[in-house]
Order: sequence, then C-alpha cells, then structure tokens
Amino acid sequence: MDEQYKYKTIVGDTTGDFRDRGSKFFSFAYPITDVADVKEKVKALKKEHPKAVHYCLAFRIGTDGTQFRANDDGEPSGSAGKPILGQIDSFGITNVLVVVVRYFGGSLLGVPGLINAYKTATQLALEQAEFEEKWIEKKLLLTFDYPVMNDVLQLLKQSEATIYKQELQLFCEVKAGIPVKVFDKYEQKLSQLKGVDVKTEG
Repeated sequence: MDEQYKYKTIVGDTTGDFRDRGSKFFSFAYPITDVADVKEKVKALKKEHPKAVHYCLAFRIGTDGTQFRANDDGEPSGSAGKPILGQIDSFGITNVLVVVVRYFGGSLLGVPGLINAYKTATQLALEQAEFEEKWIEKKLLLTFDYPVMNDVLQLLKQSEATIYKQELQLFCEVKAGIPVKVFDKYEQKLSQLKGVDVKTEG
C-alpha cells in the first residue's frame, strides 16, 4: 500500500561503455536531487573527457514527473537525449542523471544508429546500478532557538525525516524532508513547539 508514497532511484554512480563503427559512447549515471547537480557533473565530465565531441544527457527529478530534460548537445534532434530519458523511464526511476560522452570514430551512424547507441549506452550504465526505494518527501525549513533543539530533532527522527542542512548554533536552522505519508502530522507537531518557525518548501 506504500507504493504511492515511495519512489525508486539509484544508490551510487555507475558507468557503461558502448562502441559502434569506431565511435565510443561512455555513459555515466548519477543519483541527483536538483538541477545544480547536473551542471556540476557535466562540467566534471568535460574536464575528464576534453576530446569528446558530444555530451548528451537526460535527467528526471522529483516524483510528479514534471522536472526532466533531454539534451542532444549537437546530435540530430531526438537522437540522443530522448533515448537516454526513455531508458531512465523504462527503469522506472527518478532523481537520476545520465550523461553519455561520445568520441567520434569517423563513420556517420545515422539517426537510427545514434538512437540505438545512446539507448544501449544508457541501458548498460543503469544495469550496473543498485536501486533503492525512498519515501516521497515534502521539504520544510525550520528556524528555532537553541533551547528547543532536542524537541525538534526528536520529532524529525520519529518522522524518519532526511536532514538536508543544519546549522545548530545559538540560532538554529534545519532543512529537512519529511515523508509525505506522515507530513501533516509532524508539520503540526513542529508548529506547536514554542519558538519554532516552520516554512514549507514547494
């Protein structure tokens, strides 16, 4: 019954390697949580593979299906980003980025050849992945005074929240994700604590 409250993602980075008529397609799959992660990963790959001709990618973030992107990076339209995204979706996962780095081998593969290459390279990386199910969360930003810190952290622990950021000084700030399944209950409990300011994020 918990299916609607959970999503599937990959645990760590994986790679794949597909070759066709001299062209090399190296695929890299990463677990990510926001778009800023995408820029970072692509930047690192461009540094690592400066002689590659294309860095095609697709990602899906979140559980409502609205945050995704497919980029052909100069390949014919629809021949790279879409097949990569298609594989992410056929594995039924989210919060995932796949980048396929292409080294040109001298022969044109044509659109069907490219679609097959990007699809297969992505599939090979994702087949290496370990998957996990996580609770779908809603995020909160909590600001409070130090004396109520223990009460706040206790409630977050009980709710199985993920702590994304915490600054616990004289004046405390915690960014946490609480599973949707129990969100209303714990948001209410946190709001009832004296001196705790609760802001819901998106």
